[in-house]
Amino acid sequence: MLSVVSIIFGALIGSFLNVCIIRLPRAESIITPGSHCPHCKKPIKFYDNIPLISYILLKGKCRHCNGPISIQYPLIEGITALGSLSLFMKFGPSLNFFIYFAFVAALIVITVIDLYHQIIPDVISLPGIGAGLLASLVLPQFTFFDSLIGALLGGGSLFLVATLYQWLFKREGMGGGDVKLLAMIGAFLGWKAVILTILLGSLVGSITGIIIMVLKGKDFKYAIPFGPFLSLGAVIALFYEAEIINWYLYLNR
Repeated sequence: MLSVVSIIFGALIGSFLNVCIIRLPRAESIITPGSHCPHCKKPIKFYDNIPLISYILLKGKCRHCNGPISIQYPLIEGITALGSLSLFMKFGPSLNFFIYFAFVAALIVITVIDLYHQIIPDVISLPGIGAGLLASLVLPQFTFFDSLIGALLGGGSLFLVATLYQWLFKREGMGGGDVKLLAMIGAFLGWKAVILTILLGSLVGSITGIIIMVLKGKDFKYAIPFGPFLSLGAVIALFYEAEIINWYLYLNR
């Protein structure tokens, strides 16, 4: 029963994340006005705003103007619901669950905004660094010192890479948003997870980038957002850090 509750909870928060994804890049309030159709601007009634279910019942169209509703809405609601269930299965009904759910929710918003606009909002990453440091005071997995080193290592390492890249190639290769994002990841997960996040994010990002460049006929200068790959690496590290490290040590013993 609690697993079902976690799914419903995740879907409801996912609906709010959609608001953040749409409004934050526009510097609009995420509180007012209420949800409305992007086409006809008419307010959406509560019974047309039920996560996942309303999209299916309305067949992906606005009740008033018949305008199409983006598939993004049910996708984000579904992904957040799945994330909530996965975290509940890992941590159970605990403070850890709520802390890491907030962390994963932030990564979802950052990922989609970065894919759409190639920006990572400071309004999420900067408070996220502080939130991660504070969370380390109550999380049993690591200490405040681990969190602090994680934030410094995460932000510092990418800042160094970005600075060297700009010095060598005379152009920006990595935005400041990625630097602050990895600092936030380090604050929430600790310094060991930062190293794993960089390795996983770079591996998946490189493979994906090469595929996209080949398909689109672009060269290495083609800009690909790195935030989504860092976020993916962080989620993998959150769930499987110990298993991956043990596997690596087993192969190199």
